[in-house]
Amino acid sequence: MRRSAVPMLLAALTVLVAACEKKDSPAPASQPAPSPAAGAPPADTDTILLGQVGSLTGSEATFGVSARNGIAMAVAEANAAGGVKGKKLEVRVYDSQGRPEEAAQAATRLISHDKVSVILGEAASTNSMAMAEKAQAAGVPMITPTSTNPAVTRRGDYIFRVCFIDPFQGFVMAKFARENLKLNRVAVLQDNKSDYSVGLTGVFSRKFSEMGGAIVANESYSKGDTDFRAQITAFKQARPEALFVPGYYTDVGLIARQARELGLSVPLLGGDGWESDKLFELGGAALEGSYYSNHYSVDNPDARVQEFIAKYKATHGGALPDSVAALAYDAAKLAIDAMKRAPDLSRASIRDAIAATKDFPGVGGTINLDKNRDAVKEAVILQVEGGKTKFITTVKP
Repeated sequence: MRRSAVPMLLAALTVLVAACEKKDSPAPASQPAPSPAAGAPPADTDTILLGQVGSLTGSEATFGVSARNGIAMAVAEANAAGGVKGKKLEVRVYDSQGRPEEAAQAATRLISHDKVSVILGEAASTNSMAMAEKAQAAGVPMITPTSTNPAVTRRGDYIFRVCFIDPFQGFVMAKFARENLKLNRVAVLQDNKSDYSVGLTGVFSRKFSEMGGAIVANESYSKGDTDFRAQITAFKQARPEALFVPGYYTDVGLIARQARELGLSVPLLGGDGWESDKLFELGGAALEGSYYSNHYSVDNPDARVQEFIAKYKATHGGALPDSVAALAYDAAKLAIDAMKRAPDLSRASIRDAIAATKDFPGVGGTINLDKNRDAVKEAVILQVEGGKTKFITTVKP
C-alpha cells in the first residue's frame, strides 16, 4: 500500500501545481481587466487601504521618499476631514529599490496579500510598467505620479497618470531649445536601459529636427555607469551648442562634472528626471546654466501651490517639496476624490470614477484625463542658477 500511494500522491500534486499555474497566469495587459471577487478589498472593515511602491533605497531613493511624503500628507488631510464614506485611510508602502522586478513583486503583494483598493506609484517609467501588468491583470486601479513614458498607461484601462507624457515634454524642450535658446546643433546622451530616457530622446530628437535644428551626435550609456568620458570626447568633436541628457539626477550630476573636466562647457538640457535636491550635490557648479522641464515650480505664486509648500515644510523640517512629492500628493488626492465620487468602494467603481476625472485642482496644475488616461496639463522650464532652480517659463499643451 505504501508503494502504490506514492505515484497517486505525485499525480495529485501534479494536478494541484498545474491548477495553481493556470490560476496565476495574468490576463493580457492590453485588454480590460476583470474585477475578481477573490483578492478584492474586504467590505466589512473600517479602513480603506492604499498601496505605494517607490524606490526608498537605491540610486533613485529620493523619488520614493518624496512620493511617500506627498501621499502621507494627502491621506492625513483626508482623514482629518472625516475619511471616505465613513472609513479611515491607510497606506501600505513597499520599497522597489529602483528595480522593475522588485516593483512587480511589491505590486503583487499589495494586490494579493494586502488587498489594497488603489496602487500609487512608481515614479520611474520602467518600474511602473512592471507594476502595471500586475495591476491590470488583477483589476486594481493604479495611478503613477511621474512616469512619463506613453507605454505606461497603454498597459490597460486600470492604469492612470497625473503627469504629462514624454511626447509633450520632448516637444517642450525642443521648442525651448530652438525658439528661446536659439540653438542649431545639439548632441544627445541617453540611458539605453531606461524606457523614460529612450522615449524622451526619440521625441526631442524628432521635434528638434522638424524645427530646423540638427542632432549632431547621439551616444548612450547604461544605468550604473560612472565613466562617461568616451561619450563626452565624441561630443567635443561634434561641436554641439548644448547636450540633451534625458536621464535621472544620479547620472546627470556625474555627466555634468565630467563634461566640464574635459572642456565641454555647453549647457545641459534635460527632463523631469533631473528633479532632486541631490542633483546639486552631485553636479555642483558644473550644472550652472543648464535647463530642464518639470511639472511645477516652487516659485509659482498660485495660492494652491504655496499652501501645499507651506504644509510640506511644516511637516518636514522646512524642506521644500520637489515635483515627485507634489505629484504624488496629487495622485493620492485624485484617488481619494474618486473614491468619494464612486457609488461604492469596489475596484471597478473606483476605476470608473478616476477615469471620469475632469478639472481636478492639482498642485502640479489642473488635471484632465484624456481617453488614454493621461493627464493633459502644462509644463514649466527651470534653469539651474546658484545651486538651485529658477523658474523660466510655462508651456501649455
